[in-house]
Amino acid sequence: MTTGPAPVRQLDDSAVAELTQAAERILADCGTSATSPALLRRVADAAAHLGQATRDHCRPVDTDHGLYVLRGLPVDDVEVGATPESWAKAGDSGALWDLVLLLLASAMGNPIAWEGQQEGRFVHNIVPAPGHERKQTGASSNVLLSPHTEDAFHPGRAHLLLLGCMRNHDHIATTAASVRRVRLAEADVATLCQAELPILPDDAYTQARDVSGSQPAVPTLWRGEHGLTLRFDPAYTPLERAGVAYRAAYARLDAELERVSMAVSLDPGEVLVLDNDLVVHGRVPFRARYDGTDRWLKRASVRVPGRRTRPVAENREDGYGQTVIEAHAV
Repeated sequence: MTTGPAPVRQLDDSAVAELTQAAERILADCGTSATSPALLRRVADAAAHLGQATRDHCRPVDTDHGLYVLRGLPVDDVEVGATPESWAKAGDSGALWDLVLLLLASAMGNPIAWEGQQEGRFVHNIVPAPGHERKQTGASSNVLLSPHTEDAFHPGRAHLLLLGCMRNHDHIATTAASVRRVRLAEADVATLCQAELPILPDDAYTQARDVSGSQPAVPTLWRGEHGLTLRFDPAYTPLERAGVAYRAAYARLDAELERVSMAVSLDPGEVLVLDNDLVVHGRVPFRARYDGTDRWLKRASVRVPGRRTRPVAENREDGYGQTVIEAHAV
């Protein structure tokens, strides 16, 4: 695993003030960060009027790392309150930062939510939860969260993923690896560009996992206009169904992603922005205390209108019955 630093974009004082003041006004008027048409209209209007300096920090990822850290938001460890016991009990914990993250996401594209996850909220709380310690979801702790494409099972998955840090006393690292930095033989690339296996819904989507019917095979890699792109989630890919050559190529890709992986330990107020078509992300294991001081991230997912980075065949997938909700539907 590489130890080099992630690219950083530093918010200046005026950008921080612009974002936090806009979020404060919306929170004061709406009284919550929970989804409502009125709140989403306010967010869209405020994001459209952000200054150019602030919007410049939200420009597309522009290196082969496929990510950057947005730094400078003033999250106070006392004011933000205790780490929620679970996402289901989080409610409006850290509501101001929900809205800041939603403003950033709206400046980058169109935030999305899922009917079947975290009550349809556009900003998710990622905290350890009792009973989930060894699962391959964001609520786990004791196990390595395997590197994966976010919501890889679904054709409507995010183009960008934002992970905002509220608390990280133990310096627990998010892992990230870009397909643009791997070295693979052309034969392996050609093999993995074939649609041989499905990617199944993860354990956070209980309703999707109960849906019977087709499981469409999807390519792991494809060649985009600017280079390789990927759709990767080994924990939910039935590799035992594949032929020997495919499994071997997949294993070599997995090893290469591990070789180029970065460990990014976020501090409060930092936002990790990942290109979900280039970068797989995960998390190192840790032992949760469940005492209000555990690691706490907020997550927003963004689709970029007009972006063409995926195979046309994805348009025929049904996403296992899971519905994507757009914040700013046209």
